[in-house]
Amino acid sequence: MSSEFNEKNYSSKMDKSISSFKKDISTLRTGRANVNMLDTIKVDVYGQLMPIDQLGTVSVPEARLISIQVWDKSNTNLIESAIQKSDLGINPQIDGQMIRLRIPDLTEERRKDLIKILKNMGEKAKISLRNIRREANEELKKKLKDKNISEDQNKNFEKTIQKLTDLNVSNIEKILTQKEKEIIQIWISSTILPLLWMAMAGGEEKGIK
Repeated sequence: MSSEFNEKNYSSKMDKSISSFKKDISTLRTGRANVNMLDTIKVDVYGQLMPIDQLGTVSVPEARLISIQVWDKSNTNLIESAIQKSDLGINPQIDGQMIRLRIPDLTEERRKDLIKILKNMGEKAKISLRNIRREANEELKKKLKDKNISEDQNKNFEKTIQKLTDLNVSNIEKILTQKEKEIIQIWISSTILPLLWMAMAGGEEKGIK
């Protein structure tokens, strides 16, 4: 009768939570252009809210530039307004039906804010996993009460669900660590390195004099 409880259903739900978490952190403005940064922005056109990539061609021609080639000229100002009202924090540059978004430098203050936001996203993702675990355990309790599964089967399924939860929580931690390293690397390359180069260049000029 163990087939009546399918742990794969809960494994699939946890996989979806991880995928959703990955997509959420990909929308963060880290100082490097990424088309996913526009995913949460919806434009009110044609009587409905539509994502930007359904209204134009979105591309990343440079490391810190996102361009949007709007298909319908009448939607250009609507897309511009949606971007300005969003949490992206970037002022669009309009050239005909082309919208350009220049990603500003990642300041130390912004870096600290991003780390906080990132950790908050990670905690929400973990809560989602624990809710799925609770849902699974509640189903197991009901099946045990209804005598659809035995005590031993119940314990084995509980262990399986716990292992799935621990594995996915560990995956979230790995993703968080990797993203945090990426943010720090971008901050160093956009803020610290230019200052070092300027200092070195200034020292060389003094040496020449």
